[in-house]
Amino acid sequence: MLMVDWTFSQEDRWQMKALGISEEQVRIQIQIFQKSSFYVRLHRPCTIGDGIQQIASDELATYIGLQEKAAREGRFLKFVPASGAASRMFKTPFQIYHQTPTLLSGEIPEQEERGDPEEKDFLCFQKGIQRMAFFDDLKTILASNGLQIENLLNQDRWREILEYLLTERGLNYGALPKGLLKFHRYPSGGRTAFEEHLVEAVYTVRNREGICRLHLTVSPEHEEAFRQLLERIKPWYEQHYQSCFEVTFSVQKHSTDTIAVDLENQPFREKDGRILFRPGGHGALLENLNNLQGDLIYLKNIDNVLPDRFKEPTLTWKKVLGGFLVETQEFINRYVGQLMEGQEDMGLCEEAMAFAQNRLFMPEPRTFKQWMEKEKRDFLLSRLNRPLRVCGMVKNEGEPGGGPFWVEGGDGTLSLQIVESAQVDPQSSKQQAIWASSTHFNPVDLVCAVRDFRGRPFRLERYVDPEAVFISQKSKDGRDLKSMELPGLWNGAMAEWITLFVEVPIATFNPVKTINDLLKPEHQPE
Repeated sequence: MLMVDWTFSQEDRWQMKALGISEEQVRIQIQIFQKSSFYVRLHRPCTIGDGIQQIASDELATYIGLQEKAAREGRFLKFVPASGAASRMFKTPFQIYHQTPTLLSGEIPEQEERGDPEEKDFLCFQKGIQRMAFFDDLKTILASNGLQIENLLNQDRWREILEYLLTERGLNYGALPKGLLKFHRYPSGGRTAFEEHLVEAVYTVRNREGICRLHLTVSPEHEEAFRQLLERIKPWYEQHYQSCFEVTFSVQKHSTDTIAVDLENQPFREKDGRILFRPGGHGALLENLNNLQGDLIYLKNIDNVLPDRFKEPTLTWKKVLGGFLVETQEFINRYVGQLMEGQEDMGLCEEAMAFAQNRLFMPEPRTFKQWMEKEKRDFLLSRLNRPLRVCGMVKNEGEPGGGPFWVEGGDGTLSLQIVESAQVDPQSSKQQAIWASSTHFNPVDLVCAVRDFRGRPFRLERYVDPEAVFISQKSKDGRDLKSMELPGLWNGAMAEWITLFVEVPIATFNPVKTINDLLKPEHQPE
């Protein structure tokens, strides 16, 4: 159903201007809401040899060498989305905290026998709290308020323990971002997720001068806390690792907010008449990534970190992915440069097309061999002169997350894409069967090349699929609304990039989604 036009008021335009959003952007977003379907069309899952590449053990040293050379030259930096709050991590402790009265540990086995998953989770938390990296901080803040944690534990006074852990009366962990939480214990003390990324950077992006460059996207309300933590810890890490950390921060801009609409696709207005705009999701961070004007960029979630004794596979494979990217970019740049120069080598286009097919999994158009030379060159330049990303893929062992698929575009062409479950039509049994047959999934472990063959930064907004949005139904003030998230950072926001999938070991993927994940052996000291 098409929506009749409407007129925005002057107050509406002032509101948009204050956010940095144009009226044209708003109208385009509303038109997208009107679409009947937002789902991608899966053709088949990517598998080993069909979209996913395996790197032989005798090739690892070569790629590691390429990565280390580029790192010494200062080409690499790390980009870490770190704005997510940890509230989901503490879902079960929060639920228990708000119960009246809070369950005692002696009561939970009875609940556990009845199969209550919430109580099972909390019992695991109770048994393991003294092994958590934040335990000493919790003990200290309780003591400063005249409370002894040993007494509280012995007396099952879990409401007080949780209050000092989760709320602003104590550590306030329930309101902090994951990056500021202590994840791992060391003899020298606890280490936050942010600190683990600093250490990882030492081994993956440090240049010959010892400089390690990182960029974190953070929430405005937490930026100062990150800066204070960095100021406090930086001297020790720089001395210990003989490195210099150049860390920058940015926030998700309001100009990337999206309009909410009612169920008739009309602008949703709050009680005071103002239009409701909502944050655009992690796809909005493409602007932050673009503004870095970087060269080679590692992109990894804040919570996928390990203590030092388990870091080796992660560091090895980050280097392998980086070296694979460097080599692939060198091939691409050579072909693009030669095609741009218009060399009279009659076999150049066929050679470049074979490379695109065999290395980049780009299908050759059926009539390619019958095209004129200029048509072949133009086609190859349009496909090769783009940002490049290499994405690590792990075998699917039931973890949630997006997966690698061959996706069919509107013109029937196939491309490699990372797809989330929300992008797949839930009413199509065929599409759901393809989704369920995926052998691998995306742990958000990417390395990106964002400069062209002349070394100039690509304008990343040109390579977005603007319609690969996430639409969901919510409510506000008792009224239903539809909200839109921009194309996801590693989904639609990179849909038009050159994309390569490489299998990496499952040992490189150890996210912390719940507080009890920190009790897994891979997150514990010896």
